[in-house]
Amino acid sequence: MNKPSIPAAVLTELNRQANHEFAAAHGYTAIAAWCEAEALPGCAAFFRRQAAEEREHADKMVSHLLDRGMTPEFAAVPAPRQDFASLLEVAQEALAKEQANTRGIHAVYEAALAAKDYPAQVLMHWFINEQVEEEKWANDLVTLVRNSSCAGSLASLDRHVSSLLGADKSGD
Repeated sequence: MNKPSIPAAVLTELNRQANHEFAAAHGYTAIAAWCEAEALPGCAAFFRRQAAEEREHADKMVSHLLDRGMTPEFAAVPAPRQDFASLLEVAQEALAKEQANTRGIHAVYEAALAAKDYPAQVLMHWFINEQVEEEKWANDLVTLVRNSSCAGSLASLDRHVSSLLGADKSGD
């Protein structure tokens, strides 16, 4: 039986993006810890869920590699940003993470298109659609935090962040 393979450029991009997803999970865990330390338990819970979701995304890519007979290459996870001056900085960091994820997923898809790697293209379709939702909540969070400038509004936002940002993403 022939061992399945993935074109080299696609393999490189899939490994890179899987590692990026693991790093994003690490980053969201650090953000959750910052939120908890700042007495924002709703935001902390939301970002813990985001961390779990990023790990699931990485696992999905790792499974794809394994299913196709390849051994994933795991890189060291860099230390995430841990110090923020405000919840607005947290929201902007989250948006930057999601925009970077989108760019990385597009790079995998472009490599899969160029190599005519149809299984990887199908996998990336799911991720491309997922990133529309991910960038939406991140943009919404930036807007919500910017609009929460009066006294007590951040506490109110924290209490409602899960419902406001659609934490129950049952379509995943």
